[in-house]
Amino acid sequence: MKTRTRRNPFRKLREKRKRIDLIDEKILSLLNQRLRTALEIGKVKKEMGEKIYDPKREKEILERLERRNNGPLKDEDLKKIFGTIIKACRQSQR
Repeated sequence: MKTRTRRNPFRKLREKRKRIDLIDEKILSLLNQRLRTALEIGKVKKEMGEKIYDPKREKEILERLERRNNGPLKDEDLKKIFGTIIKACRQSQR
């Protein structure tokens, strides 16, 4: 019985890690979709003669996400994560 009880937490941990791996793959796929769309936006902005950096739009994005955030992700961490994502997309547009 003890062996069975010991394995159970290890099995749970392995299953949870598999879930994390699948979620990470989805996040990666979505990040690449976002970047491809940002690159398309960058092309349109260049055609229009607009600047790549739009602080007002970036602020709107962060505020919208913060309103939709129901946790447990802290708003401060959400802003850091999405700030980094937005910055990477902006740099790729140049």
